Amino acid sequence: MITIYHLGVSQSDRIVWLMEELGLPYQLEWFDRAESGLAPPEYKALHPVATAPVIRDGDLVLCESQAIIEYIINRYGDGRFGVDKNQPNYPDYLYWMSFRDSLSANLMLRMFLRNASPDDPAVQRADGFSKEREERMFNHLEQRLGESEYLAGPAFTAADLINFFAFTSLPLFGGPTVDHLPNVSAYVKRVSQRPAYIKAMAIAGPEAKRPV
Repeated sequence: MITIYHLGVSQSDRIVWLMEELGLPYQLEWFDRAESGLAPPEYKALHPVATAPVIRDGDLVLCESQAIIEYIINRYGDGRFGVDKNQPNYPDYLYWMSFRDSLSANLMLRMFLRNASPDDPAVQRADGFSKEREERMFNHLEQRLGESEYLAGPAFTAADLINFFAFTSLPLFGGPTVDHLPNVSAYVKRVSQRPAYIKAMAIAGPEAKRPV
């Protein structure tokens, strides 16, 4: 059985969500953040990088969201929520799975810059670059979700699951919301109504509490 090492208010909630979507059994081990807001020492001891999420499957300890999601859907999910390489929307699936890296990195940069000195020329350049990139990415998402029900096509896939944290949880850390984007907002509302998502958020979402 897969063990999910869950760090409170982190991207590991998406792995709980995936397991609920697939109906697979799992064990959840909960870790609270340190007073600094970072992962506690015992979480950092799980893996050399130890960024959430981290899972264990037998002797395997695996980190990084995309690696974990691909591992689970291909080893235990019969490819469900992936897209077969022979399907016409396979390139879309690959693209939107990878899009999450650029989106999250830029949004996190925007968050950190808010606490930097606005008088620093380097900060001003980075702020201008990241703001322009954020606008392009959000416009891209808004256009895509005006054309397609889900990111990779007509059906919900892992590409939706992996990107969703940026829309729902990053604002809790000071990141931007998508309230000004009607297509993205409608998409967030639609995906948030999935039974597996509702159950996963009750177990491990931002407002969930450590099990007693």
